[in-house]
Amino acid sequence: MPSPPRLVPVEPIALTERDVRSKRPPLLSFLLRWATARRFVRVAVLMALDFAGVFAAIFTALLFKDIVHGEARLYSQAFHQTRTIVAFAYLVTLLLFARSDMYADRGARPGLTRILATLFQVMVVAVVFAVVSGANHYSSYYIFYGSFFFALVYLSTFRALYEKGSGLLLRAAGYRRRAVLVGTGPHIEAIAHALGAVPAPAVEIVGFIARAEPPGNGLHSLGSLADLDEAFENTRIDEVIVVDPDFPEYELLELVDSAHSHGVRVMIAPSTAEILVHRAEFVPGQSVPLFELRPPVFEGVDFFVKRTFDLVVASLLMVALSPLLILIAIAIKIDSRGKVIYRSIRPGVGGVPFACMKFRTMVAGADSRQYDLEAHNEATGALFKMRDDPRLTRVGRALRRFSLDELPQLVNVMRGQMSLVGPRPLPQRDFEKLEQWHLRRYQVMPGMTGLWQVSGRAELEFDDLVRLDFLYLERWSVFLDLAILVKTLPAVIWGRGAY
Repeated sequence: MPSPPRLVPVEPIALTERDVRSKRPPLLSFLLRWATARRFVRVAVLMALDFAGVFAAIFTALLFKDIVHGEARLYSQAFHQTRTIVAFAYLVTLLLFARSDMYADRGARPGLTRILATLFQVMVVAVVFAVVSGANHYSSYYIFYGSFFFALVYLSTFRALYEKGSGLLLRAAGYRRRAVLVGTGPHIEAIAHALGAVPAPAVEIVGFIARAEPPGNGLHSLGSLADLDEAFENTRIDEVIVVDPDFPEYELLELVDSAHSHGVRVMIAPSTAEILVHRAEFVPGQSVPLFELRPPVFEGVDFFVKRTFDLVVASLLMVALSPLLILIAIAIKIDSRGKVIYRSIRPGVGGVPFACMKFRTMVAGADSRQYDLEAHNEATGALFKMRDDPRLTRVGRALRRFSLDELPQLVNVMRGQMSLVGPRPLPQRDFEKLEQWHLRRYQVMPGMTGLWQVSGRAELEFDDLVRLDFLYLERWSVFLDLAILVKTLPAVIWGRGAY
């Protein structure tokens, strides 16, 4: 049985340990302390390897195609044709690899499964581009499939060799990530033992924070969860590893926010049973599959992609639905007195209020009757819902049934106040009743639709709805937005959970 991991005290390091470390190459150790330099070198090397892999894949696919078709081709001809193609192929690969965190640091960089999925996306983009542009670089689309296969072989091989080589360099320089384990005693002991099971552990455990029943293997205690901020300030910590599968949600959210505010990564470990069953190394060089909880923000390329997607789709929907919007406006005007558009002031990003536009579904002065109806609320948590709200008009009830009252929010999307998909904006009345851990959903733009709408809507408990928001934030992608938009249509048609 492997011995437990070597414990690193927070106190000054003993002289004997300094002597051992002094045997490392001083220049290498010095350079590896430069986080920015390490990041630059890592990205540059990976980009170079990816370029070599893409170039070799296209070149090999061209030669292989000729062999299969029985055609004679000189290597120089294949090389020349590869040069005319590789710029576009590499640019698409670079962008999609960056989007998939393929250039992230060692602890967060995904493996073969993500490489396979991303290269498949590259192939699809290349095929679509070739069809639309009428590119004649290929005599057959057979080359696309060949390039995909050889790219998978070359890139995965090159990256595996990089992981091996860079791991040797990092171990030679004594580089290890400093981590704090958070959870209960038995789980802390199991994860600490597993992390130290490899010959040269990549994780250095600087201590633990136990919610209950501290471990009995001599790990250094950093206090309670209330002491976590102090530990971040006084001790160099690279990541927090949550090892308790039953960790309370509100405490976990506070821990994540505190860690991210200090620039510390948060990882979540599987349960002890999962470790014993799977033994998988999702991150190269580690003996425990760790999953990162990232800050729930869309920035940089992510925000640009999402905003562009919102503008394009919202503009198309405004044009396509304009006859329906006009008919609804006429029906509202005929049915009851009052304005056609109701501007509901709701908190948006960071709680900053904005005018959320909706078709009016209630009689004039409906807001003033809210207090009298509170006793009849049928929803849980902060929400207010009534199946037979007496304030609804006849047209308004039909609009609510099919969520057509939300269509004017396309204007909010085009103004940059909302997104097509995201956490639903709540009225001020509901916002004031939220608990502290609920407010994390306001770190991104609210959406016209979301996982609420495709997962049962008003039939779900409020806390379950908030959990769906958090799930969306952590797993966001353009493909997830598309999936939610597609699933919203049948949910609206059937009106499941809407009232």
